[in-house]
Amino acid sequence: MITVHAACCVVGGAGVLIRGPSGAGKSSLALFLAAAQDGAFVADDRVICAVEAGRLVARPHAALAGHVEVRGQGILPVASLGVAVQDRAILHLAVDLVDAAPRMPDAPGDADLLGIALPRFVLDAGVRAAGLAPLLIRAALRQKRP
Repeated sequence: MITVHAACCVVGGAGVLIRGPSGAGKSSLALFLAAAQDGAFVADDRVICAVEAGRLVARPHAALAGHVEVRGQGILPVASLGVAVQDRAILHLAVDLVDAAPRMPDAPGDADLLGIALPRFVLDAGVRAAGLAPLLIRAALRQKRP
């Protein structure tokens, strides 16, 4: 079991682990994805990851379960935002938020968590600012579902 500085949500039944530096927008992106009809919020800031039956499972840290930190607003209960909450997710995709990605990158390869390969997707700040992140993440999930 490990603790990852990340946010986690579920999109269409698939767990998405969102990693990146502080202030990159992990929590905001997870909330945005979770707010969709087929979404749910799982964890913010400290995501507990473990291997169960050969799959990576993410859970919230007990001290933060059901809560999210929104910059400038503080720590809020996710349910108060009208967003569904789940207590766990089977991870299908790792999303890494970066400042800048190459224009025509090579495939990013997999993320390795606890010896399990997880498809990895990289999003740069420009793509996120344009509002394309949710569309691209959904497309990546359709292509990379285990």
